[in-house]
Amino acid sequence: MKRILRAGAIALATFGSAHAASITGLKNTGLGDGGSGDTNYTLTAASSDTYIDSTVPVISHDGQWPINPWLANSDVSKWITPTSHQDQTFDAWGTGTYTYSLTFDLTGYNATTAAFTGRFAADNVVTVKLNDVVIGTANGFTDWTAFSANSGFVSGANSLDFIVTNWAQSSGNPTGLRVEFASSSIMAAVPEPETYAMLLAGLGLMGFVARRRQQK
Repeated sequence: MKRILRAGAIALATFGSAHAASITGLKNTGLGDGGSGDTNYTLTAASSDTYIDSTVPVISHDGQWPINPWLANSDVSKWITPTSHQDQTFDAWGTGTYTYSLTFDLTGYNATTAAFTGRFAADNVVTVKLNDVVIGTANGFTDWTAFSANSGFVSGANSLDFIVTNWAQSSGNPTGLRVEFASSSIMAAVPEPETYAMLLAGLGLMGFVARRRQQK
């Protein structure tokens, strides 16, 4: 009987405690070889004169691109672009819009406890949305802009959209995105009261059976 009570106490303590974890699915841009697709992100382009390889953005080649004075690629992240043709000029006659989307799933976690920090850069202007709510903007490719979120998350699938606006220019007009996440955290979901009730009912039944056995 004592062992049953001890096991019940341990189970309740386990159910009642939540442990912080990192948010899986938050990926830096360019995690792979230059010239390959960055499958962590999807790309949607709205441009009248740009050839797009696919809905998967391309990781830039070191030594060829990004061009100076863009932030140099590193082992932590690289620039991603709409096409593998890195000498391409984009949006010659009108402004283009390129949306790089990242999704992550918070199923099994308490979405209200989620948070992350990071930094990003783009050519030319970028707006960041978490589940369609703006959480940051930046203008420039020579320095980083910090961004973060500690609210606005939902249980299940979440989306981060980096909406890059590339201004029109007839020549020498590349575009791209760079993202690095610095930290993230989230707590495991706490069971509903019904779960505690079921656990206590189960423990009570086990105790009743144990007492009957002792009496016999």
